[in-house]
Amino acid sequence: MVIAMETVNLKVYGMSCAACVKKVEKGISGVPGVEQVVVNLINNQVAVKYDPQKTGISDFARVIEDLGYEMGVAEYKFRVEGMSCAACVQKVEKAARGFAGVLDAVVNLPAQQLTVKAYEGVLDVGRLKREIRELGYEIFNFEEIDPLAREKEAREKEIRHQRLKMIVVWPLAILAMIGTMRHLWIFKYFVPEFLGNNYFLMAITTPVVLYGGYEFFVKSYQGLKRGVTDMNLLYATGIGSAYLIAVINTLFPNAGFGGPKATFFESAALLTAFIILGRYLEALTRGRTSEALRKLISLKPKTARVLINGEEKEIPADEVEIGDLVVVRPGETIPVDGVVERGTASVDESMLTGESLPVDKGEGSMVLGGSIIKTGALTVKATRVGKETSLSRIIKLMEEAQTTKAPLQKLADVVAGNFILGVHILALVTFFFWFFYGYQAYFTPETRFLMSPAKIAEMGVFGFSMLISLTVLVISCPCAVGLAMPSAIMAGTGKGAEYGVLFKNAEVIEKMTKVKVIAFDKTGTITKGEPEVTDLIPFEINEQQLLELAGVAEKLSEHPLAQAIIKKYREINQKEPSEPATFHNIPGKGIMATYSGVNILAGSEKFLQENRVDTSLAGEIAKKLKGEGKTLVYFAADHRLVGVIALADTVKESSAKAIELLKKKGYIPVMLTGDNEVTARAIAQKVGISEVVAGVLPEGKVEAIKAYQEKGYMVAMAGDGINDAPALTQADVGIAMGTGTDIAKEAGEVVIVKGDLVDIVNAMDIARATFGKVKQNFFWAFVYNTLGIPFAAGVFYPWTKALVSPELAALLMAFSSVSVTLNTLLLKRFKPSGKAVG
Repeated sequence: MVIAMETVNLKVYGMSCAACVKKVEKGISGVPGVEQVVVNLINNQVAVKYDPQKTGISDFARVIEDLGYEMGVAEYKFRVEGMSCAACVQKVEKAARGFAGVLDAVVNLPAQQLTVKAYEGVLDVGRLKREIRELGYEIFNFEEIDPLAREKEAREKEIRHQRLKMIVVWPLAILAMIGTMRHLWIFKYFVPEFLGNNYFLMAITTPVVLYGGYEFFVKSYQGLKRGVTDMNLLYATGIGSAYLIAVINTLFPNAGFGGPKATFFESAALLTAFIILGRYLEALTRGRTSEALRKLISLKPKTARVLINGEEKEIPADEVEIGDLVVVRPGETIPVDGVVERGTASVDESMLTGESLPVDKGEGSMVLGGSIIKTGALTVKATRVGKETSLSRIIKLMEEAQTTKAPLQKLADVVAGNFILGVHILALVTFFFWFFYGYQAYFTPETRFLMSPAKIAEMGVFGFSMLISLTVLVISCPCAVGLAMPSAIMAGTGKGAEYGVLFKNAEVIEKMTKVKVIAFDKTGTITKGEPEVTDLIPFEINEQQLLELAGVAEKLSEHPLAQAIIKKYREINQKEPSEPATFHNIPGKGIMATYSGVNILAGSEKFLQENRVDTSLAGEIAKKLKGEGKTLVYFAADHRLVGVIALADTVKESSAKAIELLKKKGYIPVMLTGDNEVTARAIAQKVGISEVVAGVLPEGKVEAIKAYQEKGYMVAMAGDGINDAPALTQADVGIAMGTGTDIAKEAGEVVIVKGDLVDIVNAMDIARATFGKVKQNFFWAFVYNTLGIPFAAGVFYPWTKALVSPELAALLMAFSSVSVTLNTLLLKRFKPSGKAVG
């Protein structure tokens, strides 16, 4: 029996670093039935893959809250009509409470109102409405807080929370620093004596530590209860040690910890203040990297105008059903994917396809939900609704990409997650070294603690060793390491969406930077995937007469070549061709028709020859056209050859330029096709591809990719059809054309929304730029720790006679995290090389 695993994306607030990520992942992974947990620190999202028969959302929520973090909760209000008694109330509440993630459901019978509280991002509102309607009641959205508004509110709440802490903590911390510095330089002339009193310093530092540092201590305790640690433990250890030793030396000066001269109230206060400053700056900058995703979500319309019995009725967009006729007017957002039934309009699809110019739509045109009508009006027949629309699937792909991890990130998480114990051991080793040997060997009264008013000469061996140990604890914080990749992946996937490129996961972005060979399917990828008339070759008549004859002959045929000829006729004549008097289709051969007393034959050369038509007149030109990979349709009137029409699957306008750009960047383009060698070579020559594998079935494409892989190449495969799915899966990177089949799009790891090869160039550029930013972030994050720890531990002290203070360490730690986020935001300026072409 196959177990159907489910995946849920939870919103979790309060995480601040890579160790928080490790803590949450380890905590939820310990729940029986959980297969995989991936945390995205930047957008506060936790993706859990689990067996619903063994566990559920409530179990995950309990673990998250036990660890000291907060689950996002959303509130929905509905108007429910048709309830008349307590039994109705009970039925509706019971139905709502039965949904996974619902915390409570309450009905107000007089107001006909249902209020549902559920974990954020979990409740399927559309299914809830359907279930309540099945109970016999009518339900409408009464009030629903927009997910974007909830996210914005949560971010602003965090900013307000950290700002309030700064307002309380910073004035007291500065006061503590001034009081400690009273005996230095000219401060003694204007700083009151009582400010330097240890009891006064203790009184103003205590609220700083208890209020400002409260969450550090609580979250450390909650994590240790479950056997996991995070940055809060480093903060709690550093702040707590400084404060505790200062209190002991104030209240019990003879306890043997350095006495009244070795009080670190200002260290505890400033340490807390700088960490809160870092949290505040992170809260300000972190949300900006998910801007592209928020823009996409904002495109989702809340309501739709549906035609019911000829009348327009406005309903919630998630209630539109397949087959409904939706009316959309100028300036409005199309709420569904569908086919235009009536009307013409100019439609802006830029946020979905990256195409900057509006696209003209008319009857029969496909439209995408989330695109905006600039001019005109449309009546659209819904073909995809709700979570199945292109926009919803794009949003889902982006969210999934942002909650996956590349191998480099997994390594970084392991390093950061196991770093805490190592740092504490290092801090102890540092303390014991300076306490038992270093102080006596190297200390001089001229020692300077950078950015600290500490009275070094008066604090003694214990105080000196203790301050160095605290500095090691603080400066070692790997917060920047944890932010390095998630912030870059968030920005990179957003940049991709801007250019019509969707990355399904973070790992594919890393793999794309190593790709050398890019294999292309021919039909529908390099070419348009549909035949077009390329040449009209008349004999005894002119081109217009040949086209008239061909239009009549092919009018009633459904063959793709016939449809291409009819399309050409419409383009030139701006009208429909006449219908034949008689029409007889001979499958696989051709057509017999009559019109105005003329017997018409249309089909292959062999078909005409079988019907006693001499085709030698077309011999030389036919040979030339076939050599170009074109398909020929012969036409005869009353058994005389009157012309040949050549058709071909034409190359997309930008394919040749895209191949040229890829070759300039050092990639090796290859064509894989089931078409014949002659046609394949002709198309390959047009676009500049020299390596061609033709006449292969789907398994042949797989073997061709394996051959390149065995030579040591990383291979990307671009395709659009069902027959490309095996090759897309075999390739190191599968690139699916967004204009292709759903099966291909499922098999690919990257989706090119417009199906334009130039966007493959953009995809490769964006992947390289994103991973380049990741490497920059990791470099600076690790350089910070690599250089900072030796300075903090006093390795260079014997020569410099200067030490980094805990206060300066906290400031550097805060700005290292902010600098990583700001460096990532530079991706917003990046423009891929295909932009000018696409």
